[in-house]
Formats: sequence, C-alpha cells, structure tokens
Amino acid sequence: MKLIIEPADSVAPLLSAIKSAKKSIEIAIFRFDRRDVEMALKTAADRGVKVNVLIAFSNRGGEEGLRKLELRCLTAGIIVARTADDLIRYHAKYILIDRRVLYMLSFNFTHLDIDHSRAFGIVTTHANWVTEAEKLFRADCTRTEYVPATETFVVSPANSRKVLGTFLKRAKKELLIYDPKISDKEMLNILQEQAKAGVEIKVIGSVDGHAPFSVQKLSGTRLHTRTIIRDRHQAFVGSQSLRTAELDARREVGLIIDDAKLVAKLVGIFETDWASACEKNALALPKDSDTRKGHSVTVSAKETEKTVQALAKKLDPLAATVKRAVKIAVAKAGDDMLHDNGVKDTMKRVVKQAVKEAVKEAVQDAQDTQDVKEAKKAKSET
Repeated sequence: MKLIIEPADSVAPLLSAIKSAKKSIEIAIFRFDRRDVEMALKTAADRGVKVNVLIAFSNRGGEEGLRKLELRCLTAGIIVARTADDLIRYHAKYILIDRRVLYMLSFNFTHLDIDHSRAFGIVTTHANWVTEAEKLFRADCTRTEYVPATETFVVSPANSRKVLGTFLKRAKKELLIYDPKISDKEMLNILQEQAKAGVEIKVIGSVDGHAPFSVQKLSGTRLHTRTIIRDRHQAFVGSQSLRTAELDARREVGLIIDDAKLVAKLVGIFETDWASACEKNALALPKDSDTRKGHSVTVSAKETEKTVQALAKKLDPLAATVKRAVKIAVAKAGDDMLHDNGVKDTMKRVVKQAVKEAVKEAVQDAQDTQDVKEAKKAKSET
C-alpha cells in the first residue's frame, strides 16, 4: 500500500500507473483537464490495453467539457460510459489497473486539484477493495444498484453515513480531520458528544455553527481532501465530506485503512499543516498588547473609535454583527493597530475574505439542500 500526497507528488503516480497497465484500465472521472493524463490513456489504448472511462453525467459549470472529453475518448478508441442522473453528483475518483491495483483518490484529474491542493490518494492491491471497486465501476457503468460487501470500502449513499458515523464514535483519544465543510447534523452531534467525552478533535477546514473543538483554515494551499485519522491507528481517505448531500445523495468513495506507515505519514502531514495554519492565523490576529520600551501600551476608547472609523471607510458595508466584532478586535489590538498600516490592511483583507467565504458557503449549502430535496422527491415519484 502506498500514499499519494498532493501537491508534492503531482501527476507522476497517475501517469506511471497508466503506463504500467498490461490488460485493462478502468477510470471514474468527475472533473478533468489534464492533457497529460488524456494522452497517457490514448497511448495505452493504442498499445492494446482495454481502456474504460466512466464520466459523470454532469458537474457544476463543466458539463460541456465532459461531453467533449467523451468524444475525444471515443475517437481515441477508448470505451466510454456515462453515469446515470439519479444522484445529484457522481463525484467518485478512482483508477483500476489490470483489475489488480486500485488508485483511490480524493482529488480530481485537474491541474487545480493535483498541483495546487492538499489531497491524498491510496494505492492498494487489497483483493477485497479491488473487487469492490470493480463491482462499483460495473454497476455505475450499467446504471444498476451497487450493494457494498465490506465496511472499509466506503460508498455514498450506500453505506457512508453508517460507516463514518461509527468510525467517529469509536475514537477514544483523538480525531484529526481534513474536511472543507462539516455540516451534517448527525455527524456534528457525534463530534460534539466525542468532544464532551474528552476526545481531542482538530479540524483543518470549516465547521457549520459553533464547534466545541479546534478548527483551522489550511494555510498556503487549497484544501480538497476528505480525511479522518482516528487515534493515530486508522484513517479514512476519500471524496465525501461530512455533509448531508455527500453522505446521502451523491456518489462518493473512500477507504478506511489501518496500515501503520501510511497512517503515520498522514498524521505527520496533518501536524505540519496544523502548525502552519495556527502560525498563519496567529500572525493575522492583532496581539492583545505590545510591550515597547519596557512598558505596556493601552488604547483609550476615543482612540479605538477613531481607528474603527478609519477602517470602516475602507471596508465594504458590513452587517452590524461583523462591525461589532471588528470593534472588539481593535479594542484588543493595542499600539500595533493604531500605528501599523500593515495590520490595518491585513484586518481588512481578513474581514472581506470571511464575508466572501460565508456567502459562498451559504450559497453552496442552500444548493445542496435543494439538491437533496429534489433527489428525494424524484426517488419517491419513481
């Protein structure tokens, strides 16, 4: 078993995998803009390898590109299948080489995911997982039902809610989580109960509402993996976030691994990312006080109000709650906020980015909620 680490490993492991194929390649695609991967698949087909490509029926903003990819694949002699439209997304990403090696990926076949995002892939010859991947691929190609045979092969919506919920509940000491957005109520309740029970929880990503545990934004690169490390002994790596749509209404796939070396690598990367995120966030926040020339500087109410007004002129209109938060931050800022233009500029960017991300997340959550409702309605009508 091997671990692919993005963006460090880049596309090389995938190109090597495709080149190594002797008989067959089966690949599930949600997003795709890698010309190098496409050419590698074409070259494999030219040398007699049976290449089967399963392409999602749609993705937000890129359906036209998917249809063009289908045509190019067909022209290259590649067998093409399109997923059904019964689920709101077919988001799984994996490759089967000769039905012997499985590449389970948390990233898409895109430059953004591979070269500019924190993401992982698991390379394994585990017979049960290879069999399950083959069975899932065949089911989605033929638009038939997939029934999971093992709980370590995690598939949405087939078994992911049950499996991941149990995985979280069984933590005794620690949960280290990469997740762009945790918002499912059941999963949030489990995490809250675990935190109350004394389990240390750290999340790199974001959490809906108030979290009674530590949460940090990833620093220096984009976050695209969904990974949960439990008690430093087991880990889930896959494509599904702990969000309702990704658990109940989308095709998502992942693995639960217990390989000691791979889990240790994941822990090491998480700890490095966590330390970097904490450092960046600490630098972005004004210090409570600043000691200069042997004495502590405090800020008067008048000076604080003056600084708030200066910042307000440069910022876009904000909600009253955000303005109050800015005032509190300035009141704690000390002499730095009054005299350091860099700190003012940083605070302005932080607030703008926070508002931008909040709007983006609200729109995404609203869309996912609507998608789930429509999927349930369509299912009830069939």
